[in-house]
Amino acid sequence: MGAWDIGHFDNDTAADFGGRVDDADAEKKADVLREVLAAVAGTGGEDYADGEEAVAAAALVAAQCPGGEPVTTAYGPKEPLPPLPADLRPLAVRALDRLTAPNAEPLDLWADAGEDQAWLAGITALRAVLVAAPGE
Repeated sequence: MGAWDIGHFDNDTAADFGGRVDDADAEKKADVLREVLAAVAGTGGEDYADGEEAVAAAALVAAQCPGGEPVTTAYGPKEPLPPLPADLRPLAVRALDRLTAPNAEPLDLWADAGEDQAWLAGITALRAVLVAAPGE
């Protein structure tokens, strides 16, 4: 049975992504996040599976920012991440912006399910943390 809910890791694709982050060597974990975020930031955010991974990656980046919520779900990475580079923050913001743009597939799917406002609230909170974080 698959998982699907509005939490950043509450779907099968994001949970699998959490496992992929765990499987990466410590020095490659940031690269795994960067790859997923760049794929969505550089497109129209049209592939929902990529979007689920990008939201999870953004949540991991935001967790290391002041005011960020720790990722404590059983579906996220089991191992703590090393400090992530600050340049992932604006990349995560661009990815989130693509996913919430008019006609973006994730936003349309959440609207079809009647959960778009709840999903957007979570994305807005992530974005606010990422934007407010000081540069390094």
